[in-house]
Amino acid sequence: MEKKCLKERTYAIEELFLSPYACKSSQTRGRLREEQPCNMRTEFQRDRDRIIYCKAFLRLKNKTQVFFSPEGDHYVTRLTHTLDVAQIARSIARALSLNEDLCEAIALGHDLGHTPFGHSGERILNSLSPSGFEHNVQSLRVVDVLEKDGKGLNLTFEVRDGILNHRKSGEPATLEGKCVSVADRIAYINHDLDDAVRAGILTEKDVPADIRAVLGDSSKQRINTTITSVFNASNGKNYVRMEKPVEEACEALRSFMFDHVYFTEQARGEEERAQRMLTAMYGFFTENTDKLPPTFIKLLGEYSVEQVVCDYLSSMTDRYAVYTFNKIFVPKGWTLNESD
Repeated sequence: MEKKCLKERTYAIEELFLSPYACKSSQTRGRLREEQPCNMRTEFQRDRDRIIYCKAFLRLKNKTQVFFSPEGDHYVTRLTHTLDVAQIARSIARALSLNEDLCEAIALGHDLGHTPFGHSGERILNSLSPSGFEHNVQSLRVVDVLEKDGKGLNLTFEVRDGILNHRKSGEPATLEGKCVSVADRIAYINHDLDDAVRAGILTEKDVPADIRAVLGDSSKQRINTTITSVFNASNGKNYVRMEKPVEEACEALRSFMFDHVYFTEQARGEEERAQRMLTAMYGFFTENTDKLPPTFIKLLGEYSVEQVVCDYLSSMTDRYAVYTFNKIFVPKGWTLNESD
């Protein structure tokens, strides 16, 4: 088959098998800047590939999900969370006959703008920046502006919209974007609970019995329950949601996690350390913009100092933030020459 036919074959398959409510690849609203199309890949497939190979995606492997720099190999990072969301979103899309390629691209890009130290870092930058800070807004800024030395990735409208609106409060323009929003919530309450159990903070039996009765006693059961519930509630419909009892059980589990994991005394202690670190670096770089990397210095003519400093700090991995803080504020050891 000639290369020029491959993309057309994908279009034809989507017309035959996708739901009438799906966002078909041939119907994309396009990019901010026009480009020569690819003969083999659809525009959503191209977006997925661009995200996978961008620098911000690579950094996700060393960014906190819940536990700061955990002493173990099997805790969830921002990268494994992202892959988890992509898998769940694709499973939902497949069940509902929606566009899996679009779901995957949105899911892989949804947390590119997340800070070091997880949601603690987001809350800290939000308190420091005069214009506030939200990781979904920053994720869009990463793909629009920061990647490729200020050129951005020039993604399609549908992927950009899904990234911006993936939070529960958002209103994605496509059902695929809604799949990612639901998948994000399914993913984090489950793997964060697994991490808490792994860390010895909780046991599965600590989860209230009424929640377990609806969702199940394991991560496998809970994920299967929630995906099945989305299918039962949404199949053939122009929306993506869970059945009410399952949705309520998920919200109860989320509240349980806030009370017993996210906002515990131990977690607050770690957040205080992260706050001192990020606050000090925010103050330093706003007063010493010449110390920013050249890529960020170039942005100063177009964007405010506070925005660019947030761009730099939010791009850091956990360990690079610690390294940078130590480099700026921790005195270096020294010794006298033996001849002195």
